[in-house]
Amino acid sequence: MRSRPAEGPRRPAEPRPAAANATELRLFGVAACRAVFARRPQAIRKVYLSEARIPRFRDVLAWCARMRIGYRVVAEEDLERLARSQHHEGVVFDVIPPAEHAIRPWLGQLHGGPAQLVWLVGVGNPHNFGAMLRAAANFGVDGVLLAADARLGLSGAACRVAEGGAEFVPVVRHGEVEATLRELKAAGFSVLATSSHGASSLHARPLPARVAWLMGAEGDGLPPSLLESAERVVSIPGTGAVESLNVAAALAVLLAEHWRQHRG
Repeated sequence: MRSRPAEGPRRPAEPRPAAANATELRLFGVAACRAVFARRPQAIRKVYLSEARIPRFRDVLAWCARMRIGYRVVAEEDLERLARSQHHEGVVFDVIPPAEHAIRPWLGQLHGGPAQLVWLVGVGNPHNFGAMLRAAANFGVDGVLLAADARLGLSGAACRVAEGGAEFVPVVRHGEVEATLRELKAAGFSVLATSSHGASSLHARPLPARVAWLMGAEGDGLPPSLLESAERVVSIPGTGAVESLNVAAALAVLLAEHWRQHRG
């Protein structure tokens, strides 16, 4: 039974876990939830929001009423419990997550011309992942590559930090590294990596039109064998006051430079 958005007492949210079930993703944050409604409203399964958020989400509530999708106006403490975060921004959605893709068929359907992919190895922090998705969406990245067995994936925290960007950047799962390198090369991609030691400047020579950026976890970086597989290793110039940038900040610089050269 749905609550009326503008009248009646607030009811406590039902006690469901952070992931409602294996096929749902619990989103929170205004931008993340608005992006799903704009691009995939049919994916919405349940809406919880504070009374203060009713004006901002009145169109969502009207759509839920038409489509018989449940929604509830609940207290702030219920939203915090549902999101398992204080950063819920007054709204929580249960949604069907975007589909993930297998690399080989996905590459076969990818457009020609300038393109950027982001290949993440060992990155595990959902907030870093969200910030990278936000930058990737801004600079038109075609996909984020993750190992088939990587635990990293879309989560409520990552999507909130992505500020809606998770709806624009497909997650693509890959298998064995050598096979992935061959598949990327066959699709016209140059695999580039970054290092703060002994690499040429990002600005030393033009970037290829089709690039897959190899990005490793902060601290550990990329495995040496994978770093050696890159066609080029670049560094981001700066004052040297710090050893390196945060991985999400570094990615934004790389993506912006490629965009400037090929699509700006």
